[in-house]
Amino acid sequence: MAISPYRSNSSALSFTCLSDNEILSQIYPTHFHVNEKLDVESLFIMAEKILNRSTLVVDNFLQQEQGTQATIEHLEEKTPKASFSPPLCLLKKISFEMQCKEPGYLIAHATTLSILNLLSRYSWDAKAVLTLAAFALDYGEFCLLVKIQSSEELAKSVGTLKRVPVLLKGVTMQKNQQAFIDLNKVVKTTLKLIKCIFELEILSNFDFDTIDVSELATVLGRIKLDVYWAITTIVASTTQLSSCLFFDEDKKQELNPFADKLNVILTELEKQIVICKEQIAETQDYRKLVKLFQTSMEITEVLHELIDPTNTMQPLIDGSTKTQVEIDVLKGKSVFLFISDLEISNDDISMLQKIFDKAGKEEEEQYKIVWIPFVEQLREGLDKEFETKRSTMPWYVVRYYLPKASCRFIKKQWNFKVKPLLVVLNPQGKMECENAILIFSIYGVEAFPFTSAKVKTMETDFSWLWSPIINANSEIENWIKEKKYIFLYGGQDNEWIQKFPEGVNVLVDHDLIKQKGISIQWVSVSESEGNKVDLECFWTNIESLFISKAQGKTQIDVVAREIQKLLSYKNEKEWAMLTKGSSVVLVSSGKVILKVVEEFEQWKIKLNEKDFELAFKDYHDEVFKDEQHICHHIEIPFKPGKIPETLECSHCHRIMDTYISYKCCHNDGAAEAVH
Repeated sequence: MAISPYRSNSSALSFTCLSDNEILSQIYPTHFHVNEKLDVESLFIMAEKILNRSTLVVDNFLQQEQGTQATIEHLEEKTPKASFSPPLCLLKKISFEMQCKEPGYLIAHATTLSILNLLSRYSWDAKAVLTLAAFALDYGEFCLLVKIQSSEELAKSVGTLKRVPVLLKGVTMQKNQQAFIDLNKVVKTTLKLIKCIFELEILSNFDFDTIDVSELATVLGRIKLDVYWAITTIVASTTQLSSCLFFDEDKKQELNPFADKLNVILTELEKQIVICKEQIAETQDYRKLVKLFQTSMEITEVLHELIDPTNTMQPLIDGSTKTQVEIDVLKGKSVFLFISDLEISNDDISMLQKIFDKAGKEEEEQYKIVWIPFVEQLREGLDKEFETKRSTMPWYVVRYYLPKASCRFIKKQWNFKVKPLLVVLNPQGKMECENAILIFSIYGVEAFPFTSAKVKTMETDFSWLWSPIINANSEIENWIKEKKYIFLYGGQDNEWIQKFPEGVNVLVDHDLIKQKGISIQWVSVSESEGNKVDLECFWTNIESLFISKAQGKTQIDVVAREIQKLLSYKNEKEWAMLTKGSSVVLVSSGKVILKVVEEFEQWKIKLNEKDFELAFKDYHDEVFKDEQHICHHIEIPFKPGKIPETLECSHCHRIMDTYISYKCCHNDGAAEAVH
């Protein structure tokens, strides 16, 4: 691109002739791998000191007629490292690039590219600080001569060569007064901008993921442009200083467009830095919480950090006495943290009341409930809504303004999304259950206190499977106690649903089955006529237990595998399950199991050496190998808790593909997402 000088009278036109993308396309090739070492902080400290005092000298000189003098005593300045050695030769080279240039944006642009090429192996903040320091060297020298040339003969002689005495003459100074006012303003703005750039570079060196500090990623993406404009403005400022010294009106640089551009950038950068610092502070607090929950041995310590890290209030309201109390009342207790928004359903209140009543019957009042209202956005009427809800609660309640880091912890570590959670912590602050609501929905209050040991006991007796079935037919409870073999079957194919019990009935009437005293029953779990099993409850239990079993697990156990198999058949044409008493023997395709039943003659000989369930399973596995496999789908409704990111197929053991779907039933409830 040909470069032509634009004078001040055409600066408005020239200042808009390059877009951001055009600028970036030209400055990208100037930057190479950073391998030059530089104490950027010490260099910036020195440049800042020089420019703070230089602009003060000029301000005081311009104001001396009014008899006012500013001081620099209020400034807090750092000290460079004792080992700092300034790169003087490099600063001289940069200064040389900027001297005696024609005014105009495109000339400043071309000069900036030359400087960027010179500094190609320095970081972007170092490029800006080096250019600033080179300008500070020249401007500082000029201001020093202004200050002492009348009292020092050496300064006077040097000043004469620099044309300072002529510049300071009354008429000449009046003529250049506005130019120096503009120059001083733009120097101060440039200094602020580069200070922001340097501060951002320091912030970027913190060990944070860009996901955690998203604003930092955004602003660092623009830092090259900001550095470009800082350097271009310094070049223009150098041109302005030269024009004043040479008294050349035609070569004066219009600085206002540069100042306006920098002010826009500076305003945005300052806002972004504030946001970055807030995000970094939040991330630090979040990491502290994560570490504390891993290492702490006291429930009150983790709750203090979660609920009231600043320790500025009595954070709990005792629902039974309606008084404010300290978190220390929970010392030595197991705590049920109920986390929800202010829209709490009657079912949730009923559940909490049952748990509260159960906890009250325990010795030494070992278990306590705490409601943590999860509110991220304040809105009108929140206080009234909160007071209405908490006034009916006999358990402990937390004020609804949780710290941001705590909200983040609850969402990321405990997987809170929309629906309520009931997190169980032991007296040491360790998690016993990530979401007791799932467990309660399956077993009810009988699973209290929802510890892993208690839940494991209830899982292995398969009560999660049988409760809705027993409710439909009380006789089944006796079959379970008598350890009878039971076929559960269901699916979408009504013809198969009718055919399956016919096949089982033939098996039951077989002489060998009768001879060996093998008792077999069957129960339909389908939408067929006459079925009394609550299908919604049945499948909800299966889904809830599946999610519960997935909490924090990388591998699934035997129970979880059978649950997964059952879920994979939920929407298939046919499925069946064989149990002995309450224990599941196998879950499989209804077609395969019916084939095993109908081909009893081919495997009955195995009953001479094996129990019925083992013989049945052996033949099933042979048949299953020969069957054409179908795709298996598992739909998991959106529920509180951690849904597995990957899932191994329970049949072929490959990793299953993952999809997201959405369903709307056209009611007032939220749509459910399923994986």
